[in-house]
Order: sequence, then structure tokens, then C-alpha cells
Amino acid sequence: MSLILSMDLSTESASICLAENEDCLCLLTNNRQKDHASWLHTSIKQAFTDTGKNLIELDAVGLTAGPGSYTGLRVGMATAKGLCYALKIPLVLLNTLEVMARMAVSAGTDYICPMIDARRMEVYTAVYDNEMNQLVAPCAMVLDKHSFSDYVEHHSMVFFGNGKDKFEPLLRHDRALFIDLPFDASHLARDIYAKYNRVEFADLAYVEPIYLKN
Repeated sequence: MSLILSMDLSTESASICLAENEDCLCLLTNNRQKDHASWLHTSIKQAFTDTGKNLIELDAVGLTAGPGSYTGLRVGMATAKGLCYALKIPLVLLNTLEVMARMAVSAGTDYICPMIDARRMEVYTAVYDNEMNQLVAPCAMVLDKHSFSDYVEHHSMVFFGNGKDKFEPLLRHDRALFIDLPFDASHLARDIYAKYNRVEFADLAYVEPIYLKN
């Protein structure tokens, strides 16, 4: 059994998941974005206490590297690197938008569009088809009424994430589906474990969060 700690601090709700292989043993969340930094270390300790596990048993740390909240990404990356350096274990990274998109494949639409709020009318977004082929690479986009209009003209498309609410009033189309899809660190466990088995590890010395904009 591989003991893996996964963390997501890319949106307004931070969460951690302690898992054996891909099976979640403990999930802890925090909905106060300003408290993420102080909450994280306390919650990691709590997760090990609650499960009766010891930190030295940890085999890897998994993390959503972004895009998302600048502060959350920095806090998450610094904490993950610190644990990996101290315990001499690997760091496994995922793109936040890609993980979110995998969750929405079951919506049954032709295209999948996760959206993370980036303030004002801007979002971090990407587009995938229902086989997870990337059609639009992760980017920062200022939304208007013409955004994605070419896609929904001929294909069904699902929009979700904490940035979709600002876009829904702009796009009125029968092929556009807007849904609420809860997202937390437990949804990372399968992909983190798969990458861990493939030995797809980040370079601790050089890896940085995926900010997408300055």
C-alpha cells in the first residue's frame, strides 16, 4: 500500500486527502480562503492523527499546481516541497483544470469547459472533448457574449467551476449546459496514484505553480 497526501488550494475551498493507493482515508476542507495558510499545516497533522498514520509512512505528496488562486498555489507548493524535501519522497503534480474536466465527462456533452474565477470577468479555463483530448490549452480569458459561441453552435458543451456563474448570463444557448460540480482533493487521488506508479515526479528544485498570468 502507498500512503499519499493530496492537496488542493487552487480555489476558494482548500482541501487535503490522505489516501492509501487511490482510496481516500480522510478528507478535510476549509471554505475560508484567507485562512488557507494557517489551516493547511494544522489539518495535515489532524489527518494523520485521525487515521492513526505516521508522517514518516508517507510515500508521496500530490498537488494541484494550478491555475488558480495565486496565494493558494504558493502556499500549497511551498508546503508540498517542504514535506518532500524533509521526508525524501516524490512530488506529483496535476493541472487543476484537467482534473476538473475528468469529473465532468459523465455529463455526456461533446465538450467540457471548467472555469476557475480569476476576478472581474476573467477566468482560467480550457476546453476538452469527452475523451479528454485538449482542444483549448489552459489559459486566462476575459469573458464576453462571444466567448465559446463557435463551439456551442454545433456541439453540446458543459460549463462548471466557480467561474461559470459570471458566464452563464452571457451565453444563452440550448447546447450550453451550466452545472454545479463539487471539487475537492479526494478527486485527485486516482490520478495522483496513477502518476506515482508511472514515476511521473516533479523536479523539486525547479517546479513552480501554473499561474498563467503575471
